[in-house]
Amino acid sequence: MTLHCPLCHSNQIKPYFQSKDTTYLNCSQCDLVFAPKEFHLSDSEEKARYDSHQNNPEDERYRRFLSQVFNPVIDFIKPSATGLDFGSGPGPTLSVMFEERGFKVDLFDKFYANDESIFNNKYDFITATEVVEHLDNPGAQLTKLCNMLNKSGVLAIMTKMLNNNIDFSSWYYKDDPTHVCFFSKVTMSYLANIWSMDVNFYGDDVVLFLNAK
Repeated sequence: MTLHCPLCHSNQIKPYFQSKDTTYLNCSQCDLVFAPKEFHLSDSEEKARYDSHQNNPEDERYRRFLSQVFNPVIDFIKPSATGLDFGSGPGPTLSVMFEERGFKVDLFDKFYANDESIFNNKYDFITATEVVEHLDNPGAQLTKLCNMLNKSGVLAIMTKMLNNNIDFSSWYYKDDPTHVCFFSKVTMSYLANIWSMDVNFYGDDVVLFLNAK
């Protein structure tokens, strides 16, 4: 069976890294590094990992971490903007930060806030913090989010992005078994191009896609 990239569906796939538990592949077209589905956890195993997370809105250190996304998004949205926190997790915090500034924010999480009616909505901003590395079908899932943006809307993603300075063999980020796909700035730029969106990078971990349509 021919393997295809889960982001761009190209079959131009090459070996990238082999650990004792997982094979990682790299797409020559969009630069995504990913683990094939045979290496993914089951939903119950995945949820058990997330249940152990201790994120909550009272944690100032966690708020500072999320401010890497919060601050850039604030610069692009109007006071009346409505948003979606996609992959909000067991202790939604970024949504609380926006709500404290007067914005209305919906939540979606496949384990903790699984309200699929939100996919019928349009939003001025959508955030996905530490989410995209977990997606089993990132091409379809991210394009769905992109299509939910209003004109001049913002899709903000935070994930550890691969670059030439990272030694994948010792990279802690790949060692979380719920992390199954890894993006680079090349990958993000590829998405911006196919979506016809502008793209802004903030450091090594945050990217904003800006909808001009």
